[in-house]
Amino acid sequence: MTSREDVIRFFEATYEHTVLKTLGVRIESFDAEAMVVAVDVDERLHQPAGIVHGGVFVLLAESAASMAAAMTVDLAKYNVAGMEINANHLRPVRSGTLRATARPLHVGRTTLVYAIDVTDEQNRRVCVSRCTIAVRSLDEFLKRDD
Repeated sequence: MTSREDVIRFFEATYEHTVLKTLGVRIESFDAEAMVVAVDVDERLHQPAGIVHGGVFVLLAESAASMAAAMTVDLAKYNVAGMEINANHLRPVRSGTLRATARPLHVGRTTLVYAIDVTDEQNRRVCVSRCTIAVRSLDEFLKRDD
């Protein structure tokens, strides 16, 4: 079984050429009950009206869920990938730090479902999301192109 520390090192090592690195998304904490990722808000995250683009909330939510899912499987045998996500944007954000906290709702053999709260610096919910993650063997995952 892959250790949690190995998974964190894997994420950090693969960040370099990803959107997570580009936007400055970081892992703040993790345990069996919650994965927390965060990003500092600046104009790169804004849409033309000067508020954080809703897609950033969704990116944080799916990132937290995917990382949480990776913590639950043996990455030497399985891969995880988002297969569905929904989100409700509750309030605008212009600055500060956003945090996405993913908590498991369902942990099955082939699917995992997470509830994710995205909050601002005052710990107010700015977005609520639910994400379903597929768990597939590495052999199956590498063969698929659909």
